Amino acid sequence: MRPIFLIGYMGCGKSTLGRMVSSLTGISFIDLDNYIEGRYHASVSQLFAERGERGFRDIERAMLHEVGEFEDVIVACGGGTPCFFDNIEWMNTHGKTVFLDTSVDKLFVRLKRGRHKRPLIADKTDDELREFIVKALAGRMPHYNRAAVTFKSDLMESESEKLDTARRFINELMTDYAV
Repeated sequence: MRPIFLIGYMGCGKSTLGRMVSSLTGISFIDLDNYIEGRYHASVSQLFAERGERGFRDIERAMLHEVGEFEDVIVACGGGTPCFFDNIEWMNTHGKTVFLDTSVDKLFVRLKRGRHKRPLIADKTDDELREFIVKALAGRMPHYNRAAVTFKSDLMESESEKLDTARRFINELMTDYAV
């Protein structure tokens, strides 16, 4: 099976859904940010600080191309991955891209809850966070909308919702692995 690339804004559930689908199907799961951190022995934040955004995006592109050559893998891309270089075109030709479409309200709740783990939003007030999400999402939608498939990922708060969403994903998009 060619790779499945999960794309979407931070907090949309790429890593959560990817891990759940992996556990239900046995397909390998790769979180691209974690993969980069393992290869470069530095956090994404450190790489940004040391190399700047351009330097990080060069690394990200190279690692995307590396994992995109793997078979039977689901890849959770960083929120910005499809927005740089020719990444979205490359993913569309080397696998299946799936945009995890999540409402601004759900993104706000999820990111508010976990903002301390995300340097980009850690110091924002609630109003600033909502405004940041709306603006950033609007800028990225032209890239996200180029995915082969759009999949709603609003219902992933409880463990049962995560499981139901993963099963729906598998049954709709991975028919060979239907559960």
